[in-house]
Amino acid sequence: MPPAAPRILLVRFSSMGDILLTSALVRALRARHPAAHIAFLTKAQFAPLVSASPRLSEVITYRDDEPLLPLARALRARRFTHLLDLHGGLRSRALHWLVPGRWREYSKRRFAREVLIRLKRNVYRDAVPEPERFFDAAEGLDVRPDDGGLEFFVAPEAVARVDAWLAARGLAGRPFTLLGPGAAHFTKRWPPEYWTALAARLAAAGRALVVTGGRAEREVGDAIVAAARAAHPDAAAENSAGEFALQETGALLQRAGALVVGDTGVMHMATAVGTPIVTLMGPTVAPFGFYPYHARATVLERDLPCRPCTPFGGPVCPEGHHRCLRDIAPAEVEDALVRLTR
Repeated sequence: MPPAAPRILLVRFSSMGDILLTSALVRALRARHPAAHIAFLTKAQFAPLVSASPRLSEVITYRDDEPLLPLARALRARRFTHLLDLHGGLRSRALHWLVPGRWREYSKRRFAREVLIRLKRNVYRDAVPEPERFFDAAEGLDVRPDDGGLEFFVAPEAVARVDAWLAARGLAGRPFTLLGPGAAHFTKRWPPEYWTALAARLAAAGRALVVTGGRAEREVGDAIVAAARAAHPDAAAENSAGEFALQETGALLQRAGALVVGDTGVMHMATAVGTPIVTLMGPTVAPFGFYPYHARATVLERDLPCRPCTPFGGPVCPEGHHRCLRDIAPAEVEDALVRLTR
């Protein structure tokens, strides 16, 4: 009698980019174990990142204000054979105790990361990107990276809504460049005046532009659109910041000819849907493992003695100059975009 198909739980509560980075592992698990029950546990607000994936059997959601015990009871009842902790935080480790079973984690290389930040010495023993580090947690499931990229599956209704939005603004079927000025932390944000200068240059060259982001980017998005229209009165420039949820943002990225963005979750989403990317890397560096994964991408960065200063970004530049991003001029970004999309 053949062995029963595995029942696999993957736990990654947040955040946007990190969840998308797990998709290479999810694909490998489904390919190796086509009959497996594969569940993904994440926070409710991030569920749209995996909800349309045909590779998953179910998506289990968790809210920040929800106690862990009811969730643990529900997980125990599902009788998972393999429990993959892809988060490595307090909540996920608490589940190790509350849901007994075959738990496996992956190494975040914290020691090497801290040495690189504090001493500026690279002691990483390998150059494995983060999507492939997650495979450490799948020990015993006979999977390995397949040389493919990330994946983000967009539901038809999200595509329909974005197509209607573009059509209403005269952009249906027209090539456009997406600009993503937002980032969760200040030190990962290219200065607003650089974004407006870039928009003016691109509009003058005849490119159609759309700004993407959340409600927090609405104001800078309006400034970007205004700069584009001032440079070219007939410029096609629109601000979608705050208009779309996660699924719709993926659909918008699918329609874009290219994206200019910082080190953000939107960058990884673009990678996952195949959008060419010009990405601006500030306080973070390649050994951390978060650069665009198997993507058509150009990375712009500066080799400064103060880099890296943080793996996640922060509220202020520790040196007070923010040269890691301020030294990347709008003209350089435009040139990179032209080369990438020619």
